[in-house]
Amino acid sequence: MRIKKVFNNNVALVEGPNRSEIIVIGKGLAYQKIPGENIDPSRIEKTFVMETNELSERLSTLLSEIPPKHLELTDQIIRYAVKDLNTSFSNNIYLALTDHISYAVTRSTQGLGLKNALLWEIQKFYPKEYHTAMHALHLIEKETGVKLPVDEAGFIAMHFVNGQQDGQEMEQTLMVTQMVQEILNIVTLHYGIELDEETLNYSRFVTHLKYFSYRTMRHESIPSEDDELYEQVIAKYPEAFACSEKVRAYLREEYQVETTEGEMVYFMLHIRRVTSRD
Repeated sequence: MRIKKVFNNNVALVEGPNRSEIIVIGKGLAYQKIPGENIDPSRIEKTFVMETNELSERLSTLLSEIPPKHLELTDQIIRYAVKDLNTSFSNNIYLALTDHISYAVTRSTQGLGLKNALLWEIQKFYPKEYHTAMHALHLIEKETGVKLPVDEAGFIAMHFVNGQQDGQEMEQTLMVTQMVQEILNIVTLHYGIELDEETLNYSRFVTHLKYFSYRTMRHESIPSEDDELYEQVIAKYPEAFACSEKVRAYLREEYQVETTEGEMVYFMLHIRRVTSRD
């Protein structure tokens, strides 16, 4: 692999197959190297092959503007997250998360904090990702000496969530989180009770709401195939139907989404279970 640009002793941009550009990381792999020389493949610990040339150029540009060690730090965080969450991420997360962490560290040193308006929801809906993100804050402090606030753990957690969604945009992920919370608020207010977040029924309901929200953003829905079942569920659980109608009205007003009878059946059944005190 021929070097195109050296960022520091451990990070370089090299030319890959078909003249593609690849970011490589490895201890000392670019030490005393200059463009045009070759990299020892045995020293490469991590390669970044972005999904498009545009993303590759953006990562290269980013590394020219920030300390390259921030990419190494991000790589360390992501490797930990992969093991801790037992998942995999799109390579695109390296660009987004490196940019975020570098900017967060810079802001913090300037005394500029950024409040996370969805921190509570993130802690509740994505506890595993949030827990992993808290560890990321410890790694950031260890490597940079900068102690970031817990708000940043929320932002980093959403990068983990987003990175598992096959390149899905962060804005969409945040919108899904907000939609789930609003629907839960409707249920809570309708019944005048606090939902037990420790129950399996609550967990199932939240999972359903997440997938429903993602389907909504993709303009997908569960078709209405059984009118008789729909009527039976309404008759059996009228209160759950009344609550579901409020959810339907909210989705229509806020997102211009028409909820199918098939979706309504699932809403009624989940709402009945999550609010039942039997």
